[in-house]
Amino acid sequence: MLRGARLERPVVFARLLFLVRPAGSRKSPFHLFLWLEVIVSDIFRETEVGERYAKAVFELADAAGQLDAVQADLKTLKALLIESKDLRRLVTSHAFKSEDKLKGLTAVLNTAAPNALTLKALGLMAHNGRLDQVFGLITAFTRLYDAKKGIVSAVVTSATALTDEQVTGLQAALRTALGQDPVLSQTVDPSLLGGLKVRVGSRLFDASLKTKLDSLKFALKRA
Repeated sequence: MLRGARLERPVVFARLLFLVRPAGSRKSPFHLFLWLEVIVSDIFRETEVGERYAKAVFELADAAGQLDAVQADLKTLKALLIESKDLRRLVTSHAFKSEDKLKGLTAVLNTAAPNALTLKALGLMAHNGRLDQVFGLITAFTRLYDAKKGIVSAVVTSATALTDEQVTGLQAALRTALGQDPVLSQTVDPSLLGGLKVRVGSRLFDASLKTKLDSLKFALKRA
């Protein structure tokens, strides 16, 4: 619960509106990463199969005291999948055998010295012909990990990619509203026209231009 830290508080509302003012043309590595993540964001949606694997791996990692290590591995693997279109194609294509998919994943992941439990999980998925569910596993495991660690995740959807300065300001505004340091997950939706939406759990703060225009249209119809 977010008692005493309502996202719709006027001060936070005003600060968020200020943060989403039109940005300049300055680019940074952050924007490139965000652009890549937006392209594949739908792939990382949770699935029933991915969640089952995630729960099994989470329970084993928790019992072995390896949660942080496995989470770090999956975070690295997600970044690799986001950066490499070829790696994503390898995992999702039916043209490759499961053992070839496993070899490809472990080859790129071995550079980060992955935990043995992570490798065993990938091996089991390959054996069962389920490596294409690794995206859902990553997302579900991260959700379970955040809940275990008390990490507050905020999903931010904006009309255009936010600058580093805007992200920093947004984190500060949410920290004030939530009383905790949020971990931001960002997507871009041009249909918002301007502004942004922030979802924390089941709560939604909507400061998008599209919503404001829709509200205005509704008010005019009733006038």
